Amino acid sequence: MKALYKSGAHPGFELVDRPEPTAGLGEVKIRVMTTGICGTDLHIESWDPWAQGMINAPLIPGHEFYGEVVELGEGVRDVRVGDRVSGEGHIVCGICRNCRAGRRQMCIRTSSVGVQRDGAFAEYVVIPETNAWVHQAGITPELGAIFDPFGNAVHTALSFPLVGEDVLITGAGPIGLMAIAVARHAGARKIAITDVSAPRLELARAVGADIAVDVSRTRIRDAQHELGMKEGFDIGLEMSGHATALPEMIDNMNHGGRIAMLGLPSGPISIDWGKVVTHMLTLKGIYGREMFETWYAMSAMLQSNAGLRSAVASVVTDCLPAAEWQRGFTTARDGKSGKVVLDWTAF
Repeated sequence: MKALYKSGAHPGFELVDRPEPTAGLGEVKIRVMTTGICGTDLHIESWDPWAQGMINAPLIPGHEFYGEVVELGEGVRDVRVGDRVSGEGHIVCGICRNCRAGRRQMCIRTSSVGVQRDGAFAEYVVIPETNAWVHQAGITPELGAIFDPFGNAVHTALSFPLVGEDVLITGAGPIGLMAIAVARHAGARKIAITDVSAPRLELARAVGADIAVDVSRTRIRDAQHELGMKEGFDIGLEMSGHATALPEMIDNMNHGGRIAMLGLPSGPISIDWGKVVTHMLTLKGIYGREMFETWYAMSAMLQSNAGLRSAVASVVTDCLPAAEWQRGFTTARDGKSGKVVLDWTAF
């Protein structure tokens, strides 16, 4: 099979022929149709310090995907050959305290598809049946490829009640863009989003943000005045990981405001903890998706709201043949596009 392959501890990938995987006990083999390019994949491709500490090459990366089940391992009960699926990329142990308590997203022995085991930048991938999410009708290959990051957006945005609340999102990358649509679906009053990329801010307006703020030119406080807000934001969704985003978000929260943090900072962030205490703010870390309540929530929302489905699908701005993976990675890295997807059915 064709696959993007990191052959050793060095930058770059190679598009090469690799042996097809086979489904083991409790596993399913999937013919990959589409794969999304994630920030994690950019780290692995560039072989930065994070990747060097997490990856044991050789490896086939890729964890955001959509495809068709073509083979069942022994013991598979519910998934069928021909099912169209996406995959939950976090494979858990099932026996640690959190797993046994039903908090699988907090497993202390998580192994990640495309990070600790071969992933979906390939024509075939194998995952446990328990990690395969079978889609209902109406999910396109492009939309199916972004269920993983859409789940991140849903998990983050639905961390706190949103009905009637004013929401600030920092970071208009693909997950931030999808969070706009989720917050609107969930009943938010005003939605503001920040970034420094003009194309992404334009995408944010199209998805449904009330105001898209270029923080290289305008402060969030000015945006509040433009929205007619007399007090601070009720809900903050920090998606960027930028060192200045969280402190400025804290400065613009209402007393009792609640912040969900998905963005991973590259270094320490200086926080005014006195303001966190005296303004009675709540800060909550988010990692991945709740398994599998988030998957049920996002599937239900997409089935019940065609407008939301269209808005989320619009976040995919580039779909390229897998053979053009280098152009796809360049596009994803420049920070001006929405989601970039590789098509493994078109070479």
